[in-house]
Amino acid sequence: MSQQDLTADMLTRIRNAARNRAKMVRCLNNKLNRGVAQVLKDEGYIKNFEVVDSGPQGELHVEINYGPRGELVLNSIDRMSKPGRRVYRGVQDLPKPLQGMGIAVVSTNQGVLSDRKCREVGVGGEVIAIVT
Repeated sequence: MSQQDLTADMLTRIRNAARNRAKMVRCLNNKLNRGVAQVLKDEGYIKNFEVVDSGPQGELHVEINYGPRGELVLNSIDRMSKPGRRVYRGVQDLPKPLQGMGIAVVSTNQGVLSDRKCREVGVGGEVIAIVT
């Protein structure tokens, strides 16, 4: 069975694991997924991730982050840009989820960045996901 959208698959696995209170989830490894996982780690939505060499591509092992009393840190994670409809935004038009309380994950020519970093650097790009 071939996967068409590996990033949407990763986001769905993380969303389902957070709802089920799982500590760790395994996702398929590729460069975009590693970039998205790094942004989620930098912003505090996941604890850590590691690349494990198994199979042809390898896997990402993602540790889900929860609050001090076990509450969800990751409330929702929605895919914006899809293979059938790409969503590109300039730096002025980048979304600000929850008036800055959430993040938008953006793929730029300087790598995968959060919307805050994109505004600092002054670049736009493809809006991958909205995380709140």
